[in-house]
Amino acid sequence: MHRAPYASDPAASRGREFPEEREGTRGPRSEFQRDRDRIVHSIAFRRLRSKTQVFIAPDGDHYRTRLTHSIEVAQIGRVLARELGLDEDLTEAICLGHDIGHPPFGHAGETALEEAMVGAGGYDHNAHGLRTLARLESPYCDHDGLNLTWETLEGLAKHNGPVSAPGWALEEIDRAFPLELSTWPSLEAQVAAIADDIAYDNHDIDDGLRAGFLDLDDLLALDWLADQWRAVEKRFPHAPRDRQLRELVRTQIGLMVTDLLMHTREQVKGVGSAAEVRAAGRQLAAFSPAMREHERVLKRFMYDRLYYHEEQMETARRAHDVISRLFAAYHRDPATMPEEWRVSLPESEPQRSRHIADFIAGMTDRFAITQCARIYGSMPEGLSNV
Repeated sequence: MHRAPYASDPAASRGREFPEEREGTRGPRSEFQRDRDRIVHSIAFRRLRSKTQVFIAPDGDHYRTRLTHSIEVAQIGRVLARELGLDEDLTEAICLGHDIGHPPFGHAGETALEEAMVGAGGYDHNAHGLRTLARLESPYCDHDGLNLTWETLEGLAKHNGPVSAPGWALEEIDRAFPLELSTWPSLEAQVAAIADDIAYDNHDIDDGLRAGFLDLDDLLALDWLADQWRAVEKRFPHAPRDRQLRELVRTQIGLMVTDLLMHTREQVKGVGSAAEVRAAGRQLAAFSPAMREHERVLKRFMYDRLYYHEEQMETARRAHDVISRLFAAYHRDPATMPEEWRVSLPESEPQRSRHIADFIAGMTDRFAITQCARIYGSMPEGLSNV
C-alpha cells in the first residue's frame, strides 16, 4: 500500500508509556495493529454492545448500539485512510476506541455523572475513554492499562481537535505521558473524527426512520436530501420503500466520503510529514464549505426531530434518574457495590467519587437497570421507547 508522506509511520512511533519486551511473541504486527487488537480484545470494547447509541436499551435487535456504531465508523475510517495513503490500522484503532468512555444511556448518563461529579472534578466521556484504556483496563502483569502507543492515545484524546482545558482524567494521563494537547493530531485521528460524523449523521437517520421518530416528508424538507431521494426514486422506481430509504442512506455516505477525500487532498498539498500535520495549526481533513453547511443543517434537523424528540427526552430523564440514584446509593452505602469495587474504594475525596464514577461508567444499560432495581427494590420503568 502506498504511504503518503504525511501519514503516521508505526516504525517511527513515539513508543508506549511503559517499556515492553514482547517482540516476536505476538506475531508479525505493526505497533498500530497491536493497538487495534488490544482495543478489540478489551472488556470495555465488548461492553459497548449493550450501551446506548441513540435509543436507550432498545427491545428491537436491529437498532445500533455503541459497538455496532464503532464498527461502522471504523469501516468508513479505513476507506478514507486507504484512499489518502494514511495508516489504516492507526485510523481503525482510534475509530474503534473513540466511544469507549461513554457511560450507560449515552448523553443522559453522561449528564448525570457530570452533575454527580461536580465536586470531584467532573466527568467527560472522551477523557474517561483515555482513562479506561490507559489505567482501568489492565490485562497485563507488568503495567496498568493497555499501554497503547503515543499516537493512538493522542488520537483518542484530540480527534475532535486541540484540548485547551483538560479535565482531571485527561490531565493525569497527559502528565504521565505528555500528548501535546494544544496541537492538532495526526491526519489519521482527524479522519477518524469525520468518519464518526459521517456514520452517525446517516445511520441515525436509518434508525430514526425505522423507529418512526423521523418521517420521510420531514427529511425531504432538506433540499440536499430531497435531491438524493429524487435520484434514488428515478433509479429504482419499483423498489420497496424500505429499500429506497436504505439506498438514500448509502448514497449520502458516498457523497460525504467523496467530498471529504477531494477537499482533504487539496488541504494536504505540500504537507511533507506527520509532524507538519501537527504544526499546521488547523484541521486538514475536512469537508468542503458546501458539504460542511449541508452537514450542519442535517445535524440541526436531527437534534430537533430525533435527539430532542419528546419521547426521547422523557426516556433520557428516566435514565438520568437511574444513574443519579446509583451514584447516591454507592456513596451512601458502599456495601451495595460488588466486592471487587468495594474493597478498593478510597476513603477520601475526590478519589472516592471518581472510583464510584469509574464503576458506573463501565456499566451497560441493562446492568445499570438491574443494579438500580436490586438496590431500590423495583425495576425502573419507561427505559425503552423502541
